[in-house]
Amino acid sequence: MKKIIAVDMDNVLVDIETQMIDWYERDFGIRIDRSQMLGIPESDAFPNKQAVRDFCFTPGFFRTAPMMPGALDAIKTLMLDFEIYIVSAAMEFPQSLFEKTEWLKEYFPFISWKNIVFCGDKSIIDTHYLIDDHCKNLDFCKGKPILFTASHNVHHTHHIRVNDWAEVLDLFKKEVNSL
Repeated sequence: MKKIIAVDMDNVLVDIETQMIDWYERDFGIRIDRSQMLGIPESDAFPNKQAVRDFCFTPGFFRTAPMMPGALDAIKTLMLDFEIYIVSAAMEFPQSLFEKTEWLKEYFPFISWKNIVFCGDKSIIDTHYLIDDHCKNLDFCKGKPILFTASHNVHHTHHIRVNDWAEVLDLFKKEVNSL
């Protein structure tokens, strides 16, 4: 039986930071430099702090967000040795359920609907590994928590960190070799 990896969507598979920056520039005419976002919660990194939250309730926000570089090939590679579940705490933004489903159908059509979990609280997730950008989701992890770098988490040091999908693959290559 293959070990299971749970993979978050926002800021792991989906480049939500770029989407926020692009939409903020579109709506307010101000381009936020990613370096200004380091170590700051997403909404606090923008002059209009309510804007980012409003984007999350705006139709199209989640559906049109770009994929993280390397995510597609990495997931396909990981599926050779692991069972992959996509896990997103999507309940806070109800329209995101449909949009995230459609996004996954477009970019990851090979992932079964049975391997997609939308929830409100990831503490229910019990997998061998969890790749996520939020410590609040990783701190309870019963398996091995893996922190995917995002601007808001650059100062967190209490989980194994990966900076991109190439590092994810390197980490799991070592995991496979140790099995």
